[in-house]
Amino acid sequence: MEGYGRSSMKERRREVLASLEKLGYDVYRTIESGEFPYVSMPSRSTRNILYDPKLRQYVLGGQTVKRTARNIRHLRPLTQLIWVATIAHQLCSQGKTSTLRDVFYMAQAFEVDFVDQYESDDIITDLETVVGLPREDFNIYPEERSSIFGDLTIEYTVPGYEGRRINLLSHPDGFVIGPTLSTAEFVECGAERVIVIEKGAMFTRLVEEKAYEKFKAILIHTAGQPPRASRKLIRRLNRELDLPVYIFVDGDPWGMHIAMVIISGSANAAHITDLTTPDARWAGVYASDITRYKLPSDPLTEIDVKRLYELKNDPRYRSGIWSKEIDVFLQHRRKAEQEAFSRYGLSYIVDVYLKERMEELG
Repeated sequence: MEGYGRSSMKERRREVLASLEKLGYDVYRTIESGEFPYVSMPSRSTRNILYDPKLRQYVLGGQTVKRTARNIRHLRPLTQLIWVATIAHQLCSQGKTSTLRDVFYMAQAFEVDFVDQYESDDIITDLETVVGLPREDFNIYPEERSSIFGDLTIEYTVPGYEGRRINLLSHPDGFVIGPTLSTAEFVECGAERVIVIEKGAMFTRLVEEKAYEKFKAILIHTAGQPPRASRKLIRRLNRELDLPVYIFVDGDPWGMHIAMVIISGSANAAHITDLTTPDARWAGVYASDITRYKLPSDPLTEIDVKRLYELKNDPRYRSGIWSKEIDVFLQHRRKAEQEAFSRYGLSYIVDVYLKERMEELG
């Protein structure tokens, strides 16, 4: 099977190191020539974030910005950017990983001040846009973790674990989708589809009810908005193994958006092009499911309603099931959680709801 094999991992690592070293060389060359050092990057302003209907995701446009030491206001972020690039190079060359939080605290030891983690995270995103690679390729990951469970045998490719194989059915709580798992090579797969689940309690319920057997599915818990490593893994399962993906989230505008981020990305990650799964299907909970299945529900809040109108203005939600269900939400002004199906018993969600929805979606 294709994918993140040992050779491709090494090639990717060389590409990352070369990109970071080029950045350092370009800055050094400008200083050596007597110029003020600078870095150019694509603009991440909202005016430069465009929806590409062919790619079916948000992308950055052609506008660029220049961060230069000539401008005193740019000195701080430029210095922070160069420091983060240095840390990223160390992580990649030494085969080590770090978290966004680690990087924030590490900066204090080097007297590279960040006001808070939001600022350091933003500089890391700047580095992504400069070199055109995601932070995961720098071995920098968020704290959040999601989980995976199903009949898939993987082979680790990271140093120290290379060649080790494991089947993802062997841990009943699921395996954490971290750096080692998200880059592992797919060896053998007995599943026929992927079901992505927003909440941990529902993920556990589906494992207990053997949804992985009944639907021959790999189950993935996103822990709310899915971390990028999880989104990348979902894309790999779809692209490399040709597994259809179904996304099961809460019946509210926030759940809809989680599904859409998996399908077509987010504006915040418009500079990253390999995190989306455009052919994934939103499998509910739909607004119309609330009345169809007579689910316990709550009134939409003002914030919920405001969010729905924001989604209506997003080109991705203007047709098909998305537009229809937004209108139903606004008409009934009700929302429901995944757990609402428990009113019919523990097995109802698998034996009835998901069974019917899978049949409807083909």
